[in-house]
Amino acid sequence: MADIIQLLPDHVANQIAAGEVVQRPASVVKELLENAIDAGANTIKLIIKDAGKTLIQVIDNGKGMSVTDARLSFERHATSKIKSADDLFQLNTKGFRGEALASIAAIAHVELKTKQDQDEVGTAITIEGSKITAQDVTVSPKGTSVAVKNLFFNIPARRNFLKSNTVELRHVLDEFHRVALAHPTLHFSLYNNGSETFNLPVSNYRQRIVNIFGVKTNEKLVPVDEDTEVLKISGFVGKPEFAKKTRGEQYFFVNNRFIKSAYLNHAILSAFEGLLKTGTHPSYFLNLEVDPQTIDINIHPTKTEIKFDDEHTLYAILRSATKHSLGQFNIAPVLDFERDATLDTPYTQQQKTSEMPKIEVDRSFNPFEADSGTSSKAVSSTPKHTKTYNKPSTEHWESLYVGLESKGTRSTKPATDFSALTFESEEHTGALFEEKDAIETSSTTYQLHNKYVISAIKSGMLVIDQHRAHQRILYEDFLRDITVKEGVSQQLLFPLELHFSPQELEIVKQLQEDLEHTGFVFSKYTEASLEITGVPVMVPESEISIILEQLVSDVQNEVPDANFSATDLLAKSMAKSLAIKTGQSLQKDEQEHIVNKLFACKEPNVSPTHKPTFITVGTEELDRKFI
Repeated sequence: MADIIQLLPDHVANQIAAGEVVQRPASVVKELLENAIDAGANTIKLIIKDAGKTLIQVIDNGKGMSVTDARLSFERHATSKIKSADDLFQLNTKGFRGEALASIAAIAHVELKTKQDQDEVGTAITIEGSKITAQDVTVSPKGTSVAVKNLFFNIPARRNFLKSNTVELRHVLDEFHRVALAHPTLHFSLYNNGSETFNLPVSNYRQRIVNIFGVKTNEKLVPVDEDTEVLKISGFVGKPEFAKKTRGEQYFFVNNRFIKSAYLNHAILSAFEGLLKTGTHPSYFLNLEVDPQTIDINIHPTKTEIKFDDEHTLYAILRSATKHSLGQFNIAPVLDFERDATLDTPYTQQQKTSEMPKIEVDRSFNPFEADSGTSSKAVSSTPKHTKTYNKPSTEHWESLYVGLESKGTRSTKPATDFSALTFESEEHTGALFEEKDAIETSSTTYQLHNKYVISAIKSGMLVIDQHRAHQRILYEDFLRDITVKEGVSQQLLFPLELHFSPQELEIVKQLQEDLEHTGFVFSKYTEASLEITGVPVMVPESEISIILEQLVSDVQNEVPDANFSATDLLAKSMAKSLAIKTGQSLQKDEQEHIVNKLFACKEPNVSPTHKPTFITVGTEELDRKFI
């Protein structure tokens, strides 16, 4: 039998390795930025076009490479970071596997320009699909420039799996934020399709967070600082009242390297226990410094997951440090059972001395004495600063009833006929258990557990999910308003100012025209905020910020491909935010409105997310339950 096992060609092996390292344009951004940091650069520029599908270029002013190093850097497992297996547990650099540039060169067109400070000229290398097509001498500044063009040009299947530009750009920005937050002492800039998106100068950690996420972020941050023999923690957590429905602003950095850890995230959540609304997530930007020998980084190709020697100790320290910061800055409520706040001296009275009150009593006063002489004596003997009590005279009490009889007659019958009097009806309160005769027989709907609306039909009964049904109703209403461009707007008495990060504002600007068709009116934009002067009629003012935050989140995370439109996504997102929630009690007319409006829709059977809105239970099915 012939041998069937053979060695793979290098270009095929590189493409397989690229599948582990390079999953999307954001993977290339991460690897190139980390290489620039390891090269000792203090100014790094990132340039992207078409969300990185057409161009990803990183320019740094690092130490550069020699001619030999430039050529060798594209070979597999070529690295300057480690020399033996023991070095894996002494890592203080970013890239060390030696596969990044080789994997990138296998699936893209790469142009490298590099120059060392002591050299007069630099080196330029051009690679297409792992093959070096040109190597020349070039004039370039100190440092390195790597341009990656036409990603996945030789693997069409992988390119087809890429998402839309909006989604891929979000992933690129996420990687850029992670690297920039980990190194506030370096100058970063980002250019997207020719326009400057970020320019982050050298600053402290708090200012770097504000520069990325907007000016409004500054008031949301609570510092966390703890130094122990095992772990050193520094950074910030967000105040509970600013918690979001998404997990976007959650960053752990271990030795200046971004990581993901569900275990450490649970430590933060337990520190916020009792302070967060249901369904919200806290923000945190925390730097953890540990001994490199106590962690293992080399367990995942992207190096975002690491192993700790003693996770339980880190969990306890992180949880207590976060809880201490929330309490120290009066974020967490404090109960003192030994202090009664009602006994505190008012601030305006603290500097005054207290005086003993004086009471004077008229000892000769007797309320049971007659009104004649004794009372007058009491008045005369009473001091001027006291009040006296005069007993009403009762000598002519019969005069109180004069005039009750009708005029012109001596009849003893009162003028008022009490038999003709009408009395106000007492307020009726509903009984806890209604009698059978009291139940309305004309009602056609009934709400079950504040979740389902039940309606009787000819063949049995109809069970409607109130949340999904209302989503379908609102979805078609919004879709019609956007399409017909006849959304009704109500003007706000005072303009509403909302704060967003720069990339979130760009998303709102892209959707502004469709939002205006639903009834929103935007007056002006600034670098970190927008002003709204009008909203759709059915949208309460308190829900505006929630709706727009949810909309931005949906666009960032769930933007469909070309076969769907932004209009459809906008209608879905707004319907999801405004629909009646499960657990909300509905009146009879509201229940009937849900039923009537649902079956007036074009597709009443499913919600906008293609989940059933109602089910029917036939009489025969009910009969079988009693057999």
